[in-house]
Amino acid sequence: MKRVLGHLRRADEKYSMINGGDTLVVGLSGGKDSMLLLDALCLYRRFSRKDFRIEAYTVDLGFAGFDIRTISDYCASLGIAHTVIETKISTIVFESRDERSPCALCSKLRKGALFTRMKENGYEKCVFAHHREDCIESFLLSMLYEGRLRTFTPVTRLSRMGITLIRPFILLPEKEIKAAVKRRGVPSVENPCPVSGETKRQEMKRLLAHIGAGNPKARDRIMTALENTKEYSLWDKP
Repeated sequence: MKRVLGHLRRADEKYSMINGGDTLVVGLSGGKDSMLLLDALCLYRRFSRKDFRIEAYTVDLGFAGFDIRTISDYCASLGIAHTVIETKISTIVFESRDERSPCALCSKLRKGALFTRMKENGYEKCVFAHHREDCIESFLLSMLYEGRLRTFTPVTRLSRMGITLIRPFILLPEKEIKAAVKRRGVPSVENPCPVSGETKRQEMKRLLAHIGAGNPKARDRIMTALENTKEYSLWDKP
């Protein structure tokens, strides 16, 4: 867990993510990443000497069999207030709209439900558990399927919603998450989405694994390139 907290602290210090007096709303899906993030933030609050509050919000998409109980029990064990936002997003995406590429719409609706409830409760800082590989995969997806060089940022200010979104795990390798989850016995719940594991992001995971097999430092090099915004050579520079 020391390595996890080290990467979290470096991201916080480098990108000024967490301030004293903040209330952090963790988007808690029940997956390993967000469940470990909640644990890590509780530990970080203890050791960082920053006085901030933590709450957890889970957007229930409406899929049958979604294990809310495990998530709520985990929050209770950490002493964290847990809010469940019930929606019919699954019905909208897979029945009403019958989307061929449902992930983008689902993500938009899920974030909308989360941010709206946050604003209703007077909170303005949200925390997502995106890690290093998520960042790289988003970059590859954008480049290969959209023709754009972009990925999500460590800190994103959503001016229309009045929300600041932070990603304290953005420098953390996924392998460190898997190791910490196993060591600490952090629970997780199965994703009930019918297209889970069959998305373009899964294609990027396989592509990244293939690249990494030939170049074990590839992930580090890509992240260095993304962070090093002052040195690049693209067509907008002579």
